[in-house]
Amino acid sequence: MKKRSIQLIANPGAGQEGLNLKSVHTVLSEYPVEWDIRITKQAGDAKRLAQEAIKAGVDVVAVYGGDGSVAEAAAALAGASNTTLAILPGGTANVMSVELGIPAALEAALRVAADPSSSVRVIDVGEVNGRTFVLRVSMGLEAEMVAGADREAKDRYGVFAYLWAAARNVMAPQTARYRLILDGKEEELEGVTCVVANSGNLGRNGLSLASDIAVDDGFLDVFVIEQAGFKTLLDVASSVLNSSQSQGEEATDMAAEERTLSALHRWRVKTVEIFSDPPQRIQSDGELLEDSSMRCSIRAGALRVLTPAS
Repeated sequence: MKKRSIQLIANPGAGQEGLNLKSVHTVLSEYPVEWDIRITKQAGDAKRLAQEAIKAGVDVVAVYGGDGSVAEAAAALAGASNTTLAILPGGTANVMSVELGIPAALEAALRVAADPSSSVRVIDVGEVNGRTFVLRVSMGLEAEMVAGADREAKDRYGVFAYLWAAARNVMAPQTARYRLILDGKEEELEGVTCVVANSGNLGRNGLSLASDIAVDDGFLDVFVIEQAGFKTLLDVASSVLNSSQSQGEEATDMAAEERTLSALHRWRVKTVEIFSDPPQRIQSDGELLEDSSMRCSIRAGALRVLTPAS
C-alpha cells in the first residue's frame, strides 16, 4: 500500500509554545506515512510551500499555525483535486479548526492528518481583492482591534491584547457610511463595522455571527452593524485569536441577540463590493490589508480539508 505523503508547514511565530517536533515524530511514526517539515520565514511562505507540495504530488499539506497561515495555504490548495489540507491548530487564532471540529491538541490533530479513515470535507473559500480568506473579512472595529494588538503584545498577553484594543475602540467608535453593491444591487447605510463571512463561527464560547451560516453553502454573508455595545466588542475581540470553544458546545447566535446589537443588517450574496466614507482599515482572517475598499466573491466547494472520521 502506498504511504500517504504529508508536508508539514509550520509558522515558528504561531502561538506561545511553538511546534513540538518530538510529538510530531511520535504520532506520525504510528502511521504508514512519509513526512517532511518546512518552516515559514515571512508572509506568503505558506502559500509558496503549499504550491511546491502540490507540484511534488504530496497527498496532505498540514499547516501548523493560526487562521492567517491556514488562509495562505488555502490560497494554493483551493481547486487542487489531489492534495488535501490538514489543520494543526497552533496560532493565536484557530477559529477554522473549531468550525470544522478539528481537535485543539496537537497530537489529536496530527492523527486526523495521518489517519486514512479521516473524512474529507469540501468547503467554500472567499476572495477579497484577489486574496483568499477562509473565515471572514471586515472593515471598521474588528480591523482596528487587529491593528491595535501587535505581534509582541499578542505573544505576551494573548487574548488580552485584543481585549485592550477593544476597550480603546469602544470608547470612541468610528462610524462610516458604507456603500455596498450586493450581487449588483446597491445599498447605502451607516455603521461601525461591516463583515463579510464565509464562516459564522467566532471561535469563543460557542459565539456565532448567525447560526445558519455554513462554510459549504455557496454564499457569503454580509453584515453591517450600526452600533455595538461593549459586550459585543469583547466577544468579537476574543474571537480574533481565542478558540477556547469546546467541541459540541451550543452556539450563541449574535444576529438573534437583540440585547447585544442595537441594529444589524444582513444579506446573503455571491459577490459584494464595499466602500466606506471615510476609509476604514480592512482585515482578512486576522491580517491587515492595505486596501481601502473590498471586492469579495465566493469560490464554492474549492477546498478539501481533513476532518475527524465521522
